[in-house]
Parts: sequence; structure tokens; C-alpha cells
Amino acid sequence: MSDKQELARDVRNLLEYAETLGMTEVPISEARGTKDEGRRTNSTKPTDTLKRNAMTSEQKQAALDALCTEIGDCKRCKLCDGRNKLVFGVGNPDAEILFVGEAPGRDEDKQGIPFVGRAGKLLTDIIQAMTYTRDEVYIGNICKCRPPSNRNPEPDEVKSCIPFLIGQAEIIEPKVIVCLGSVATQNLLQTEEKISKLRGRFTEWQGIPVMPTYHPAFLLRNGTMKKPVWEDMQQVMKLLGRKPA
Repeated sequence: MSDKQELARDVRNLLEYAETLGMTEVPISEARGTKDEGRRTNSTKPTDTLKRNAMTSEQKQAALDALCTEIGDCKRCKLCDGRNKLVFGVGNPDAEILFVGEAPGRDEDKQGIPFVGRAGKLLTDIIQAMTYTRDEVYIGNICKCRPPSNRNPEPDEVKSCIPFLIGQAEIIEPKVIVCLGSVATQNLLQTEEKISKLRGRFTEWQGIPVMPTYHPAFLLRNGTMKKPVWEDMQQVMKLLGRKPA
């Protein structure tokens, strides 16, 4: 199938799905190609998307379910060969915060749920310290399948899978995205800058504020980094008008 045929198929599927939801218009996003296009600052004009709350919670959940169905028994990259369970993502379709990690680990691969191991417990603690519960936020990954030996996802694997994470973000329309670690940050923002230089300050993706910070797994190995991460999360809370309990 040619690129033009694939594009026509994708547009047709999107229009048909929008019609089932009773929508009269569909999201229109700026093209994401170069690294400079992918990473945006707070001065960047937001792309044209559906207005917030244009879809009900039920419609958003239906859209997420349809996206998960579209992934199916995914064979789009080589990660499928060692996969136990595909890890789509979990949480509130109306979440104010979307947490983005890199890829499932061993425990996530077994359960089909993101962030359920030791790093997941630490993320849960962070979320609760922010006065939220896991059910109130949304948690997803750049890649939906576990890389062998928990290595970083390779470029071809990210290319195959990140459109689904982008689809989740466009459906949920969070008020803030928190990127956990270098892999998530660099791939979503299309930058090669290190997380140590990116963390602690907001940037922007499709008009949504993005706070890069360290991955919980990194904090388990480097306890002194918990303080900087909490400082990052306090900035997120301030933006959202939340105060520590």
C-alpha cells in the first residue's frame, strides 16, 4: 500500500469514527516532522484541536477503546515477538494530567497495566502527594510492548507505536503532560537534549504544557533526585491550582 493510500485509509477511518460519536468536526493537528517542529515553547500558538469538553467522558472512553481495538494483536514492530501482554494505558479519560513513560517493564508486561512494579508504586506515591489518585490521572507509554531486557525502545519501534500515544493525548486533552525520563521526553518533544537540562521547566506540545522530569525507576537508584522531581510536580500543581494536603 502506498503512502497516499494509507493516508486516505486513515482519513476515511477517522471520519467514519467521528460520525459514530455524533461529531461534526475532527481534530486537525500540525504536521510533526522535524525536531524543531516537535518541540514547542510556551510562546507557540496551540494547534487547532477539538475544544476542551467537546466530547463527553463516555465519548472519550469510547474513542480510547476504539484506539485500543485498532492496535489489536499488534505486529507493527519486532517488540511483538517477546510480548506477553500489550500495555495500552489506564486512567481517567477526563484526566487533567497525562503521565508518559517509555515502555512497559517485566511486571507491566505480565499484567498489561503501566507502572505496577516498584517504579509504579513510587509513581503512585507521587500522584497521591499531588492530591490525586491513579484513577484521576491517565498513565501511558511511548511504546506499548516491553523491549527485551528493559532496553530503551529503538527508533523504528517508537515510530510504529508513538502515534497511538499521540492519539490517546488528543482524545484525553489533558491540561498538563508529565514526561517521565529521557526516552519519553525526547521522543514526544522530538529533541536530543538530556532530561537533566529539560526537567524543571515547562515546554509545550500541541498547545499543552509539558513538564519533563526524572523517571521513577531512576529515583529508585538515585534517591537524592526525589527532591528535584517533587519540585517539578509542585510546579504542575501550581499550574493546576492544587495544593499539597
